[in-house]
Amino acid sequence: MKTIFRSFAGGEITPELFARLDLTKFQTGLAKCLNFEVRPHGPIVNRAGLQYVIETAEPGPTKTSVLIPFIFSTTQAFVLEFGDFYVRFHALGGTVLETPLTITGISQANPGVLTYTGLDPANGDWFFLSGIGGMTELNSRYVIAANVNAGANTFELTDLNGSAINTTTFGVYSAGGTAGRVYEIASPYATADLQNLEITQSSDVLTITHVGYQTRELKRLGATNWVFSTVTVAPTQAAPTAVIITPNAAGGTSYSYAVTALATDGQEESLKATATNAACQVLTTAGAFNTITWTNAASAIRYNVYRKENGIFGYVGQHDGGTPGFKDQNITPDLSKTPPETDDPISTAGNFPGAVGYFQGRRWFAGSTNKPQNVWATRSGTESNMTYSIPTRDSDAITARLTSRQANTIRHLVPLGDLLALTSGAEWLINAGGAVGPITPGNIDYRVQGGSGSSQVRPAITNNAVLYAQDRGARIREIQFSWEQQGYKTADLSLMAPHLFDGFTVVSMTFVRSPNPTLWCVRSDGVLLGLTYVPEHEVVAWHQHNTDGFFESVAAIPEGNEDVLYAIVRRVVGGNTKRFVEQMHTRKFATLADSFIVDAGLFYNGAPATNLGGFWHLIGKTVSILADGAVHPQQVVNADGEITLTEAASKVTVGLKIIADAQTLPLVQEIQAFGQGTLQNVNKLYLRVNESSGIFAGPSFTKLREVKPRTTEPYGSPPSLKSGIVFLNFEPTWSYDAPICIRQSDPLPLTISGLIPDTAMGG
Repeated sequence: MKTIFRSFAGGEITPELFARLDLTKFQTGLAKCLNFEVRPHGPIVNRAGLQYVIETAEPGPTKTSVLIPFIFSTTQAFVLEFGDFYVRFHALGGTVLETPLTITGISQANPGVLTYTGLDPANGDWFFLSGIGGMTELNSRYVIAANVNAGANTFELTDLNGSAINTTTFGVYSAGGTAGRVYEIASPYATADLQNLEITQSSDVLTITHVGYQTRELKRLGATNWVFSTVTVAPTQAAPTAVIITPNAAGGTSYSYAVTALATDGQEESLKATATNAACQVLTTAGAFNTITWTNAASAIRYNVYRKENGIFGYVGQHDGGTPGFKDQNITPDLSKTPPETDDPISTAGNFPGAVGYFQGRRWFAGSTNKPQNVWATRSGTESNMTYSIPTRDSDAITARLTSRQANTIRHLVPLGDLLALTSGAEWLINAGGAVGPITPGNIDYRVQGGSGSSQVRPAITNNAVLYAQDRGARIREIQFSWEQQGYKTADLSLMAPHLFDGFTVVSMTFVRSPNPTLWCVRSDGVLLGLTYVPEHEVVAWHQHNTDGFFESVAAIPEGNEDVLYAIVRRVVGGNTKRFVEQMHTRKFATLADSFIVDAGLFYNGAPATNLGGFWHLIGKTVSILADGAVHPQQVVNADGEITLTEAASKVTVGLKIIADAQTLPLVQEIQAFGQGTLQNVNKLYLRVNESSGIFAGPSFTKLREVKPRTTEPYGSPPSLKSGIVFLNFEPTWSYDAPICIRQSDPLPLTISGLIPDTAMGG
């Protein structure tokens, strides 16, 4: 009897649901989906490998780092590596380097000594060496400078463990080469606080909040010119100075004036500058007037003039700042329009906000230690202006408190059609209530939309939904607008796979939109969880991924035509704890030789060679090898960071093995009870594959057989990629569930579109 598995778009499903044949997801689910990704249209593919970029700056056992995306545009994006009081910058699979030093010599010594021209380095600086003639063993290697002698323009070479690099057996340096210093800046943030940084971005400015630090901006002024600055909550437009009142006649009434400056954008008004003298005269007398003059402020385009009446400065007019000044001929002050009053609710210890976001032309802050349920928004059209007016105007800064029975801290501010505030105990909607138009101090409204609460992990926004980690239970939830409810509703996206979450927490998340919409989540035990998420087609499919190491942080940025996942992975190499920044390689490849399905890997593309080096980060590790499309026996990387191939190859991928396992749900048949409780035996298996090679399958992962790898390929060439139906005889095994197990343990691509088992039924 033949049965067909048409799709795997249900992803991995908990064993607790193996009897729920009534569920639609059961028809497309898997019992195990490890290192396979679920494609939105149904197939599963073994995931692409992770390409080594660099070690983190402080790879010790406790100095963790996190990745934060910086996306100016689809063509200008970086992954920022925040570590213990430092930041580094990565893009396009590499690390940002400063203008390189020119190498003029390298000695054969222990340690080797490098001579250079250019800006003197400091001890501990990291350099990337390339283009070296003769001593080619050092090419494409990161080193650390030690014992810098600026007078002689030399420094000693040490490896990333701080050990001297012995160059006595290397080739003799002949000419050329550069040493590019890794660009790094000092940061105010300690390792212990990195997981709780909250960010938002506007153009080239990243705003960073944390309840233990005054809010800061990280600005990109150039490729190797990034600057931290503290956010100052005040108008950026300076006020005028030296305001003077000159009456044209003496009198008995005292008048006071204030002047403010308007910025060039016309949006921001400075704080007021009051007159240094008082004018006494009677403006009600015919021909009487006061002339107000001042020293103009830089960058201002016009000036507002106010006159005090009944203790309040009211607007009397505007002036361009030219001579002879503003003339007040008894203009009635408009007390509904007063100069801005200063306020700073977020810049002192205990009041530092923990959440930040942009919405409706304002920068919003929320969730300080002293006021965990408060939100503050800047004056409309400004970044840092918290001023207000008396009486209140619509453009004034906003202060509000989400009143509830519990003091749940606001952890995230997420802009959708409305502003969502995710707290530790609930999800809130912030908008203008029933009013038409933007939120103002007078119409701000807030309502609870759900009661699950959010963890500190930064949520992901995709289309019209927000995906976030629940505060308790480590589940992943979505919140999106419901037209039926005319409000926002939340849902548990982990419902079909609770076994992937129970007992764990989620510590990092990021969303990849292209080529396959996937939410990537780092679990507290170092496992990477993937969620293929296409809600408009009801695709919510979980898959899990592991490696020879421990995932700690992830971030995604656009590169070319794809969104690219970067990860920090903790690995043990040579008994030392290392943290690698790694980039997930594209799954698209022109030929089999171009595929990249290893972790912490590197790709050689050059003249045919047997001796390949540069694998310094994997010394002592057993690696998988794909050379010109053929799988070579695994090797241990030697002490010089090298491997030796049995045959020369021009395209070689080297890295840690990835084992991809897939297992079907209990087999169901169109008979009474759908075959459950009946012994079954899969005799034969037909697999529909696409551009695949190296396929193993069986009734368990200990009884696997390989699909015949060769058909008509000439001897000495690698097996061709297979597409269509492939056939395999199973080892006889009777069981109630009749599982089908599929494994790919070679660095080869495997795409499975469907399975057709031929099954015998027992009693």
